[in-house]
Amino acid sequence: MVLQIKREEMPPDIVVINVGGKLVLGRDAKELEWTFDDLVKAKATKVILDLTNLNFVDSTGIGIIVMCSGKLQNAGGELRVAGCRGMVEDVLRRTRVDAIVPFCQTREHAAESLKNSLQAGAGGAQA
Repeated sequence: MVLQIKREEMPPDIVVINVGGKLVLGRDAKELEWTFDDLVKAKATKVILDLTNLNFVDSTGIGIIVMCSGKLQNAGGELRVAGCRGMVEDVLRRTRVDAIVPFCQTREHAAESLKNSLQAGAGGAQA
């Protein structure tokens, strides 16, 4: 199954990237990376990677998720992973991706987590 990537907006300012199929070595994985590059250019700061429909991930996919999180953080944003289950959740937890990118059960929980995190950080450094 080919990787499907669909972008949605969750008002007022959260971007949801829905990923389905298999996240493996190849052009499809690069498409996900390019999607995040576009988000960084657009100055998105709250992004949810919804993996509800992802049924397989390999080491390339793991690397892409971690790299995308880093790019977003370097640009002042945050990423949450939502909806991971089964083999995908097992692999991502065993490789400690959840120590780098917070996991949430649903996109709604992820949205709340992003709101709380960025509000807590707004009290200091941002003008």
